[in-house]
Amino acid sequence: MKRIISLSASAILLVACGDRQADESTPEETSAVPQPEAVETAALIPRTVIFGNPERTLARISPDGAWVSWLAPDNGVMNVWVAPADDPESATVITHDDYRGIRNYFWAPNSEFIYYIQDDGGNENFHVYSANIANGEVVDLTPVANGVRAQIEALSADHPDQLVVGLNERDSQVFDLYLVNGKTGKRELIQENPGFMAWVIDHDLEPQLGQAPTPDGGANLVDMEGNVIAEIPTSDFLNTGAIGFNKGNDAIYMIDSRERDKAALTTLSLDSGEISVLAESDLADVSDVLIDARTHEPIAYNVNHLKSIWFALNDETAADFEALKSELRGALDIVATTQDMSKWVVHEDSASKSGAYYIYDRDSKSVTKMLDQRPALEDYTLAPMQALELKSRDGLTLVSYLTLPPGSDANGDGTPEEALPMMLWVHGGPWARNEYGYHSVHQWLANRGYAVLSVNYRGSTGFGKAFTRASVGEWAGKMHDDLIDAVGWAINSGIAIEDRIAIGGGSYGGYATLVGLTFTPDTFACGVDIVGPSNLITLLESFPDYWQTFLEGTFYLDLGNPANDEDRKFMMSRSPISRVDKISAPLLVGQGQNDPRVTKIESDQIVESMAERELPVTYVNFPDEGHGFARPENRLAFFSVMEGFLEGCLGGTSEPVNDAFEGSSIEILYGRGYVENLPQAEDGGSAAGE
Repeated sequence: MKRIISLSASAILLVACGDRQADESTPEETSAVPQPEAVETAALIPRTVIFGNPERTLARISPDGAWVSWLAPDNGVMNVWVAPADDPESATVITHDDYRGIRNYFWAPNSEFIYYIQDDGGNENFHVYSANIANGEVVDLTPVANGVRAQIEALSADHPDQLVVGLNERDSQVFDLYLVNGKTGKRELIQENPGFMAWVIDHDLEPQLGQAPTPDGGANLVDMEGNVIAEIPTSDFLNTGAIGFNKGNDAIYMIDSRERDKAALTTLSLDSGEISVLAESDLADVSDVLIDARTHEPIAYNVNHLKSIWFALNDETAADFEALKSELRGALDIVATTQDMSKWVVHEDSASKSGAYYIYDRDSKSVTKMLDQRPALEDYTLAPMQALELKSRDGLTLVSYLTLPPGSDANGDGTPEEALPMMLWVHGGPWARNEYGYHSVHQWLANRGYAVLSVNYRGSTGFGKAFTRASVGEWAGKMHDDLIDAVGWAINSGIAIEDRIAIGGGSYGGYATLVGLTFTPDTFACGVDIVGPSNLITLLESFPDYWQTFLEGTFYLDLGNPANDEDRKFMMSRSPISRVDKISAPLLVGQGQNDPRVTKIESDQIVESMAERELPVTYVNFPDEGHGFARPENRLAFFSVMEGFLEGCLGGTSEPVNDAFEGSSIEILYGRGYVENLPQAEDGGSAAGE
């Protein structure tokens, strides 16, 4: 929930993982990545290759090591496939989603079931399901009423047939805990929620701690008797939290920014209150931790500054990473392990090729490929990514990433031979970050002839709490200045053509787009807003009930409380809806009708206001989507519209729309005429009075 307004990568494929090396030395970080030999004209990569379903993805191994699994299409819809570990070619599909697709799943500790969650049309009111790998039977473990949300809270190898599920059935704002038998579906209440925003559950599946919000926007970790075990001040709220228990269930591991700027890996004794620092970095926060499934001890940690680096905590793990590094060159994520830790599933990601999954055998130190996510990309020229450190006008370092079209930088100095039209692509969150690695939007737009720049503006996470908390009161203020400063750098460096720069993004990135067109209307030639807020008051007033416990430590602190008159004035002054008359550039708006985070009213408001002023706006809605576009048919439809929109605005190349709308629920609610060559499919309605 630290990224509660972030557009999910799985929903819109904004994949951007770091190029991680397994090394215990300080990485050499450069501002430019050597480019390949110039390619005069790179072949056009079909949108289906980038935004359609991957061939296979999210590979896992069962805890007992007997099975491997992945997500892959079944009749065009992503489902879970399982195969014997020694015969992966005999995989069978064990889930049966026929419309929206499964986006994540978990192995039960007993290796007999797959658990996954699914909602209805993107409304995020998830149910928890089990799929039996022996017979493919799927059971809804949380058959609750409409409007109730279920979430998996804990699994434990010590109780392999059970899981803890959170339900906001009794009180829509908080999640009570239920112990569920994965085999029988029997459910029993184990703890009512007294107002916690999160739980910390031990290996016996007992809730020992809860995270209770404090009036000043911080939180306390308290036990079940209400005793405060640890205080998390407001300044640390977004950078500090528990990640799990030790083997004895008497201490917790934490990512902890208290008493420091960059978050460290620490352990907190529940008996003595003593805190021990296990790992830290001066460059960036500890961002990920690898836990030994046998001992429940951290054995490696990750730090992601310009790029992402793994550091081992013992000699055995150091040898493992050395073996991996000798075979794999990209970013490494350990995404699954067997219970005995003898085998790991490793994901490798690099900027200029599709991701792949491997099985690592710790005994033999061997690396065996499981699958490529998008092997069709191998037939095309992908662009390298540059990791940069830019400076804001007030001296902050802005870690940023630039992708140039293949062949545009013949000498490999990081600057194109001639300035290019550019897309400033803004990440969601705002409490999230861009990373180095394969990025679908970067590759797609670079292939179409655009430079693509993504900036970790203040408020982004991973760079220390001071940088994250620099966002307080700065929506449409210094957060936007950071983006404008990066644009100025791109122009002055000969990368971008000054009057051919677009801004786009999802969620907070959509808000930044609207801010760009209303607060700095002379900077951008056009904008693409995907599920972005236009009115900060209505945004906060329409959040789901189960976000209420988080608001004081996040949005109220950054933006203000809409119940306060003075705060409302400030919020409106930072809302794009208050400055629509400043817009002069074309805008494309994409919305999921069922979005619970940024509801459809946010898009309706800005489109209606622009339409009243006869300003150029195109409004695309998807009745079966939420906070982003999960169905590949809808992704392809939206990005085909966006491609034509950018061609008209910036002058790049585009793939014909052809059958890109086939199977999609797309509704063009307003402004079809502002984008050329769109299919004449029946419009879905008129939210803006066209």
